Amino acid sequence: MLSYALMFLIIAILAGALGFSGVAGTASWIAQVLFVLFLVLFVLSFFRNRNRV
Repeated sequence: MLSYALMFLIIAILAGALGFSGVAGTASWIAQVLFVLFLVLFVLSFFRNRNRV
């Protein structure tokens, strides 16, 4: 999931550099959502595995 966030971040940077502001904004928003989702799942899995040991 983190790789998808990084991929959309790169797409947003490239689209912004080429002047496609609509595509850059959308890709940036998707990257942010995926990154936050990745962080939430990471924290949940960290605490779940911490309690098992």
